[in-house]
Amino acid sequence: MPGRALLDTSAAAAFLRGDQQLSDIIAGLDEVFTSVVAVGELLYGARHSSNPAANLERVASFVAAIVVLPCDEATAGVYARVKQDLRAKGRPIPDNDLWIASAAMQHGLALVNRDAHCDEIEGLERETW
Repeated sequence: MPGRALLDTSAAAAFLRGDQQLSDIIAGLDEVFTSVVAVGELLYGARHSSNPAANLERVASFVAAIVVLPCDEATAGVYARVKQDLRAKGRPIPDNDLWIASAAMQHGLALVNRDAHCDEIEGLERETW
């Protein structure tokens, strides 16, 4: 496992639910990141949960403890290149997953996720949990 990694939405959500396997992975990292896109998805999920107030608080605590990477012009450049590569292969993936993966690639981070479709992204380092 690398010393620095970016959690996608499903990994962050599993951590927030107390997934022990993912907690062990995160404990072994020097730095933990996520994308602002994943934060948006987490907030959406918390707002539509059975206990929005508590879940929004959990998301806020999580976000305060890690580094949240914004999407900027450099991220957009990675996104455009990777999206075109995937289109040329006939292997598109959901846009939010692509934005999150693009942030990981831009910053030289491994992406922690379970989305097999991310295997299609050339140059993306992945850690599955």
